[in-house]
Amino acid sequence: MSSAARVLSLPLLLLSLLAVAPAATAAEAWLVAPSGGGRPSFYTEGEPGSVQQDTVSVTNRGAEPVTVRLTGDGVPIAFAESRVRIPARTRAEVPFTVTVPTGTSPGDHSGEIVARDADDRAQRVALRLRVTGPELSALTVEQVAVRTDGITYVLVNRGTTPLTPSLAVRADGVLGRLLDRAPRTLPVDLPPGSRTRLTEPWPDRPALDAVDVRLTVTAAGGAADTAQVSVRFVPWGAVAGIAGALAAAGALFAVRRRRRRGPYDGGATGVERPLQKPELTGAGT
Repeated sequence: MSSAARVLSLPLLLLSLLAVAPAATAAEAWLVAPSGGGRPSFYTEGEPGSVQQDTVSVTNRGAEPVTVRLTGDGVPIAFAESRVRIPARTRAEVPFTVTVPTGTSPGDHSGEIVARDADDRAQRVALRLRVTGPELSALTVEQVAVRTDGITYVLVNRGTTPLTPSLAVRADGVLGRLLDRAPRTLPVDLPPGSRTRLTEPWPDRPALDAVDVRLTVTAAGGAADTAQVSVRFVPWGAVAGIAGALAAAGALFAVRRRRRRGPYDGGATGVERPLQKPELTGAGT
């Protein structure tokens, strides 16, 4: 192949490579990142009720202006400007605040800053919020009741840390132990301040007994509580049947007794008594 042919084939090769190479999207023309550089994500910490500040950087690397809308997700974020227009080849610095809600449990909470352009293309930057403060584990079991489908109860997280509780069940009747279930982890996660209603199955409960049911819940950090309820099991169907039979027998007995006595005769006994004349005293004329 001649040198002229090789020179001609080089532009053709470049054109073919450009044809198969993926085109850059419009979203790649602008970037969103923590201000100052060197940070892959945002991090802040504070106590409940505090307000933390930071700045997000939006860079327009394209040849045309771009308008970006900023929103927060997962944590309360307020931007100095929620809608920003960035000229071509320009960077905009947008301050924002993160408010730690009062009552937020200590520990790590995840969120993100979302930047979205007019074509609904989005870029996201992670934000991690660490809430400081004392950690308290507190758990109560309430509203225990025995129903047809089992033992119902309510668990309440009264502390500042998320809890995964365990439950132990015990039931004692007149003649001895009816239930003795060892502690087992429940398939629920309780955030601070939350409550949930659950049912413990009891398919073989007695038909006739007086029973004391006790629930004991525990969780990490020393959280524990116990609640007890007394219940009497009475087979009301059988009782109603017996009462009905007794009522029917009583009615039959009354009817038979009335028939043996005969018709009512006004109180006569059937024995005639002679009339008694008054005795005369004194002299006659």
